[in-house]
Amino acid sequence: MTAIPAHTVANLRDLGSIALAGGGSVRPGLAFRSGMLDRFDAAADPVVAALGIRTVVDFRTEAERRSRPDRVPAGGRLLLADVFADQVAFGRMPAAARLKQVLSDPAFAERELGGGRAQELFARTYRALVSSDSARHAYGAFLGELAEEDAGPLLFHCTAGKDRTGWATTILLTLLGATPETVEAEYLSVNPAVRQAFASLVEGFTAQGGDPEIALAVIGVFPEYLAAALDEVAARHGTMERYVREGLGVPPQAVDRIRERLTTTG
Repeated sequence: MTAIPAHTVANLRDLGSIALAGGGSVRPGLAFRSGMLDRFDAAADPVVAALGIRTVVDFRTEAERRSRPDRVPAGGRLLLADVFADQVAFGRMPAAARLKQVLSDPAFAERELGGGRAQELFARTYRALVSSDSARHAYGAFLGELAEEDAGPLLFHCTAGKDRTGWATTILLTLLGATPETVEAEYLSVNPAVRQAFASLVEGFTAQGGDPEIALAVIGVFPEYLAAALDEVAARHGTMERYVREGLGVPPQAVDRIRERLTTTG
């Protein structure tokens, strides 16, 4: 993994060079993850503009997109893949999709997430990343885009680039052959960048009397969150391969193309 020092895109990382079992690695320059692109400025971030991004996959809800629409790099196209559409339709907007609301209202945060409920809520959210119809459709579309014969560099993101984006990264790296330890390390490694991006919100939240433990649970990612999603995969499908094939509807031929494009040996 290579962190890209961007000024207007938070938590931007190239998955290239991540080690895979058997001695290979992820091919650089093809798969990028980040936070939202609402502040992207090509003039201020020539390094980002030079990545040649051809497709942006946006995992956010309609409300998130409407509030802070992406600024897609020149020459790129936008693919909408709303992971939480089902939950929003039933009036259950996950905390992962309303970070700023949670951190702007300590009373609301305590009422909804205090007493350890934040961790429980995020575990349920991660299970829904595996099982809900909208999530399965979104992640299937993401992998389908990566499998296209003429696919170029692709960037995928949500709001903070940690939960919905973190699970997409877990799926992809597991398919490519990364070890569970490598997958978890990549998942957790976004914490410093995410906490920096939301530092002012967290400071304001705690200054108003907000519980720092709630802020940490909402802003950070933890092994227990990822474990909840992996447990759901195991319970429903047994393996990641079967989850991708049966749950996401991605055929083996597409998985083969992804592996061929995104891995390098030696």
